[in-house]
Amino acid sequence: MSRFVRASKYRHVFGQPSKKEHGIENVKVTNSAWDTNIISASGQYLSVNWNASGGGAFAILPLPSPFQPIAGFPHKLPDSLPLARSHTAAVLDTDWSPHNDSVVASGGEDGKVMIWKVEASAFEGWGQEGWVPQEFDPVARIDASPRKIGQVLFHPTASNVLASASGEHTVKLWDLANPEDARSVLGGHGDAIQSIAFNPTGTLLATTCRDRKLRLFDPRAGSDAVRVVDGHGGIKGARVVWMGDLDKIATTGFSKMSDRQVAIWETGALGNVKTITLDQSSGVVMPFWTDNNILFLAGKGDGNIRYYEYESDTLHALSEHKSSDPQRGMCFLPRRALNVAECEIARAYKVHGSSIEPIGFIVPRKADSFQSDIFPPAASSEPSLSAAEFFSGKNAPRNLVDLASGSTYSSTAAPPPLPTPIVLSTPAASLPAPASATVPTPARSNSYGAQAAAPAPVRDSPEPSPVASPIFEPKHTPVARSQTTGADTSSSALKEENMRLNADLRDAREKIRNLEVQVESLRANARKAAAQLMGA
Repeated sequence: MSRFVRASKYRHVFGQPSKKEHGIENVKVTNSAWDTNIISASGQYLSVNWNASGGGAFAILPLPSPFQPIAGFPHKLPDSLPLARSHTAAVLDTDWSPHNDSVVASGGEDGKVMIWKVEASAFEGWGQEGWVPQEFDPVARIDASPRKIGQVLFHPTASNVLASASGEHTVKLWDLANPEDARSVLGGHGDAIQSIAFNPTGTLLATTCRDRKLRLFDPRAGSDAVRVVDGHGGIKGARVVWMGDLDKIATTGFSKMSDRQVAIWETGALGNVKTITLDQSSGVVMPFWTDNNILFLAGKGDGNIRYYEYESDTLHALSEHKSSDPQRGMCFLPRRALNVAECEIARAYKVHGSSIEPIGFIVPRKADSFQSDIFPPAASSEPSLSAAEFFSGKNAPRNLVDLASGSTYSSTAAPPPLPTPIVLSTPAASLPAPASATVPTPARSNSYGAQAAAPAPVRDSPEPSPVASPIFEPKHTPVARSQTTGADTSSSALKEENMRLNADLRDAREKIRNLEVQVESLRANARKAAAQLMGA
């Protein structure tokens, strides 16, 4: 038996469930049998499909944390609470805008898509004497289909663009500023659509279907799929998730023998790279991808969450979070809202029974400083395109946020300098002072344990003109900039020198990390060789 251990900085990741008082109880989860995640999260709120009489509803709740209770919010929900009730039939799916933590979309069995905006005052006085719940009202209603809307999904980079999958076996894309007619209709599905997923830039859309096909669409190139292949052989629910910028797709489903499977596909020709059999349970597997190259798999009806690290076309099993409480639904927090001070690389929200339980996935580290090697840049809340630009055919890379400083930059640009003091040989007294400088401020945790972006200077360029409906105006943190007006030539040269030194420092740190991995491999091989010699 080989004693070689693959080197990985995520090898010891563990799931940390919250204390009971840090979660949310008395949750009346929907009884609908439709297969969705039931719960969805933004950087500030949760939405949960609710069991309500007289129509459809879902609840909007503040975001709990596994590290601390919600300030001023009851851990056990009152029996009467404000709901989003305007659907006339059960709500089947919700999704939060990636560009505004207060905007959520819902789709229901009544064929309607509705957009809701949460005001900050909505939770004032919860649970206090004399408190009267005020229902949420939608800011937009869309007659999306004569049949049910099974999935809704916001575009990852274009503001005010929403996709909806209907019982007509089509996916429609909407411009929320002008929602009278769908801007694109994607068809060709032979049965009910089971899941949809955009790639990170939103130029491609993947779908799984009850007809056992995996389809790839260019949403602006016509209604037909650009690639169609046979997916999992079983007829039970299949899910799809895009594997970040790797140009790979992960799907979960069932074999013809009802074994649960996970498969990896390359997007060029939708060729199957690898298929792994998980077990023979009957619950649908919900896949979630993080930019740490980790794939989380949570099965409905069981309490376990498996997680794998993807490397060289292989899924390497890391560990498994086990629980005796079977999950009905699950979602993951946007990475920009993680608590980096606790080395939290992912956070799940698990619905089981009548409770919502936060689970933080932690990399154990002794250092108190920011761990840059386990926190790659996260998707920013700042959109890259407007809806009009997207539907006119323009492409743009996604914007990223540096989790150490909170600054935002394009994914095609160099990341901002690390907030590490640079020691120069020139005495500080002889250095010319720039006219204005931006000092990076470390990201901080908000009252819910989530990361809040660092304050940044106001843009010196004019703001873009508002869209037709200001309620959908993207809410984001401006890009941090340094004002160089009035700085002399020597100041510019000093800044260039600082940038060069920061780049050299990043390269040196990367080399150190690579050397540490090589040393670990050599040690493992040495142990293996010593064991073989002792055995001989």
